Amino acid sequence: MSSLVRIAVVGSTNTDMVAKAERLPRPGETVIGSSFVTVAGGKGANQAVAAARLGAEVTFIGAVGDDAMGAEAVAGLAAEGIDVTHVVTLPGQASGVALILVDNRGQNSIMVAPGANMALMPKHIDRAGAAIAAADVVVLQCETPLATVQHAAALARMHGVRVILNPAPAQSVPAALLQSVDLLTPNENEADALLGEPGAAESDPGRAAAMLAALAGCRVIITLGVLGAVACQGSDIARIAPRRVDAVDATAAGDCFTGALAVGLAEGLSLLDAAAQATLAASISVTRLGAQCSLPTRAEVEACL
Repeated sequence: MSSLVRIAVVGSTNTDMVAKAERLPRPGETVIGSSFVTVAGGKGANQAVAAARLGAEVTFIGAVGDDAMGAEAVAGLAAEGIDVTHVVTLPGQASGVALILVDNRGQNSIMVAPGANMALMPKHIDRAGAAIAAADVVVLQCETPLATVQHAAALARMHGVRVILNPAPAQSVPAALLQSVDLLTPNENEADALLGEPGAAESDPGRAAAMLAALAGCRVIITLGVLGAVACQGSDIARIAPRRVDAVDATAAGDCFTGALAVGLAEGLSLLDAAAQATLAASISVTRLGAQCSLPTRAEVEACL
């Protein structure tokens, strides 16, 4: 891969506290777990690590608190070869934390306390303007303020840089933001939230993708977990077949998909070829417990091709 393939990721970094149990608890119920680990996570950081392990030159733009977890998060990103010049440390802020429960089928339930992630401001994006302008693809999510996400998308578009928005966690998103991106990568819940139509993506993912494409004026890929994904570009709808594996933990699978997709597109793959490669990468990630620690290398993905 050319060393000129550059990905800029604007987003969140968290410390993930992961507990595994036979099943997820119902409201008001206590379930005895079988294991507990603390690992690096956060949707933005996960996507940055995914892209870096697949060979891209990655710059991460985000915010941490002035605490041990923030320092560890930045050090971990740097150890992956990611440029952390534009990660700001904010005095008096706590770094982001995610509490993750995983069942024996690999399904999860997540609660995030965003901390410093929600203090990432447009001024911080402006300071990273040169890195955004130099990128082949800019990747965004919604675990930082939407005004900041929208500012980053607008700045990238001003410089003619392609923008991928992973609209997670599920929420409504301003139309101006949707119309500033080139590609949306929601899962089913996130697609429903964008459309304001519960169950739309599950009942007919192709129709939901087409509706989102019309709403945002861009290409759309809806990830469907064990069912693969569905893509819409123009009037064409295509299914991306899944790779069957024994899932251990689905945490960061969507982030792996988006990071890998960004690399594939930056390298010149078609949307469907990049999505197929991203699906393969994500299928490897779900066979391992944790977020960033589950993300595959380029050699691992190529070995499965």
